[in-house]
Amino acid sequence: MKNENTRNMVIFAVCTAVILILYQIFVMGPQAEQRRAMQQAAAEQTPAAAGATVDGVPASGAARGPVTFVTDRTQALGNVARIPVSTPTLQGSLSLQGGRIDDLFLKTYRQTVDPTSPYEELFRPQGMEHAYFAQFGWTGPNVPGGVPGPNTVWQLTAGSTLTPSTPVTLTWDNGQGLRFTRVLSVDAQYLFTVTDTVANLGTAAITIAPYGRVERQGVPPALGKTQILHEGGIGTFSKGDGYSTTQLKYGAWAKEPRQAFESTGGWLGITDKYWMAALIPPQDEAIQAEFRVTDAATYDIHEARMLGAARTIQPGRQVTEVQHLFAGAKRNEILADYEAALDLPRFIYAIDWGFLFFLTRPIFLLVHFFQGLVGNFGVAILLLTLTIKLIMFPLANKSYESMSKMRKLQPLMEKIKEQHKDDPPAQQKATMELYQKEKINPLAGCLPILVQIPVFYALYKVLYVTIEMRHAPFFGWIRDLSAPDPTNIWNLFGLIPWDPASTPLIGGLLSHSAGATGGFTLGLSVLAIFYGFTMWLQTAMNPPVPDPIQRKIFALMPVIFTFIMAVFPAGLLVYWAWNNVLSIAQQYVIMHRLGAENPIDDFFGKMKKSPA
Repeated sequence: MKNENTRNMVIFAVCTAVILILYQIFVMGPQAEQRRAMQQAAAEQTPAAAGATVDGVPASGAARGPVTFVTDRTQALGNVARIPVSTPTLQGSLSLQGGRIDDLFLKTYRQTVDPTSPYEELFRPQGMEHAYFAQFGWTGPNVPGGVPGPNTVWQLTAGSTLTPSTPVTLTWDNGQGLRFTRVLSVDAQYLFTVTDTVANLGTAAITIAPYGRVERQGVPPALGKTQILHEGGIGTFSKGDGYSTTQLKYGAWAKEPRQAFESTGGWLGITDKYWMAALIPPQDEAIQAEFRVTDAATYDIHEARMLGAARTIQPGRQVTEVQHLFAGAKRNEILADYEAALDLPRFIYAIDWGFLFFLTRPIFLLVHFFQGLVGNFGVAILLLTLTIKLIMFPLANKSYESMSKMRKLQPLMEKIKEQHKDDPPAQQKATMELYQKEKINPLAGCLPILVQIPVFYALYKVLYVTIEMRHAPFFGWIRDLSAPDPTNIWNLFGLIPWDPASTPLIGGLLSHSAGATGGFTLGLSVLAIFYGFTMWLQTAMNPPVPDPIQRKIFALMPVIFTFIMAVFPAGLLVYWAWNNVLSIAQQYVIMHRLGAENPIDDFFGKMKKSPA
């Protein structure tokens, strides 16, 4: 009966481990793709009517019906006059057609670690696949002469290049007494200021309202693929006496293509992993905000839009509306500065800190502090690990003492097992009496692991979502701590000039992983193997499991986790391997002091006994 129970427990443990390893690869991935296909098909059945309006905001200027996207950016920029944009962080242009900000690159970020690679693209002009831009304007019913629309061509009346020191002025006259003036300015980071003035030179009062939109036509294939990261619609809106943040992933957005909010102030936009475009209204103004998906059959337009409060302009008077657009990288200190300067609610939470924000934010701030001291994020991670170990030192010390005593008592426990091999209750009673006599808590060894699990996840989150870690080098071949270790066992870790990913069979095995959310891959790296070795050594120093079958399973765990961890960011492997090294050192000192047998002393003892 005992052997049958043990066998059942082992089968259950093996099945659980297999499920955990393969769940993301063979369940979550296909389900996500299936949901996305179903949502796309459902949305295509109900495309928006051409020229439709929602709450007064004019529809996108995109043409409806079949379309052929161009790949030549110069062709997409078109023949309409453009205004260059040049700041220390941004480069591009804005179109006089619709006054769109639709051509923008991030000058301080490259697409790869190669310093000569292209700048990261943020906005893309209409006409190209996955066009992405921001637009501002006015709307109003029955305005004689109309208001400027998405395709209205403005006139440049002041300035020539938009820089932090040189704003530009656009004007448009509707020919029936309304003159629209727009002053565009930009700071040295990522904030555009749009100052719109409407002068009523006619004889009748008119009523209009300001609006803004961020529009993305289609979702690029690389976006929305991970569970640990939010990409899609994002906004913070007033709720009662406070504010709440809404996150709308692309899948949920397609499933519910219109979600509306009413707010006083706040902000909303579309966010990627590292970049974001966000509309910022005056913080004392009531707005109607909306996330919307339309025209799924062709452009698949995703919009974050807002409509400001209506205002009536009497003849001979004018009104002015000041709106802002954040378009750039989600750096913590930059978001914090804008949050303070513009009195924005929860703007720093544009970074997806996750439900463990009380851990992820302090961990990030600590790593960032260490990086400022040493100038290397890899070393900063080592210092962070040491800090965490010092904080947990008393708890870990008791745990390792308990495990060392249990290892030392292993012969007595084997003797009890032999004496009561046919009487399990008596065996358990004698074992517990031995624990009480030696003042050992067998569960104490699990406590440090349980405490480290949320810390492990929080650090993983920090490494994955914060742009400060992007392309941060360590030493040697580790040039990007936010990406997996590039070395690979298939080319002898770079000694053979061959890219294994270029081979269909091996390349498929290397790429068939869950990437950012973990997975299983045959692409073993130097860091992964070192991590696996430290895990094996730490396991070998723990008290052996009495059951031989379970002992074999535990012996396989370092091998399994070596493959699993190979797809994780290099920075996380640096943390975990270094954490194992510190744990091994602490555990060895305690075991050596208590006289407990350990594999390190055994190894050096055998080395001394071996003939020279």
